[in-house]
Amino acid sequence: MPAKILVVEDHADSREILVFQLRHVGYEAIGAETAEEGIEKALAEGPDVVVMDLGLPGLDGIEATVRLKQNPQTAHIPVIALTAWGEQFHKEKALAAGMVEYLTKPARLQVIKDVIEKVLQTKA
Repeated sequence: MPAKILVVEDHADSREILVFQLRHVGYEAIGAETAEEGIEKALAEGPDVVVMDLGLPGLDGIEATVRLKQNPQTAHIPVIALTAWGEQFHKEKALAAGMVEYLTKPARLQVIKDVIEKVLQTKA
């Protein structure tokens, strides 16, 4: 059974392309447009990994990660940042919130896949 990846990204084209690419390389991938929708889908779908943008409208990806980590139903799900925010202080905040990896856009699919595989192996 393929790993389920939840992609939380507010830009529709970016989200749909990444979901398509992840499916193409063998994952079950689903998307969410907002942090709130991402939290709902994490609760309902139980993904193996969440790939989270930080610059989301309303609730940002860091606060969404904090909420996922505070909920016993989702605390175990690894969260990978995939963001255009390349500054060190954003990375530090993301990792302090509980994210396990920090990737900056644009990231090649192979890099994203390698990080997902690493996270899945660490989780197992």
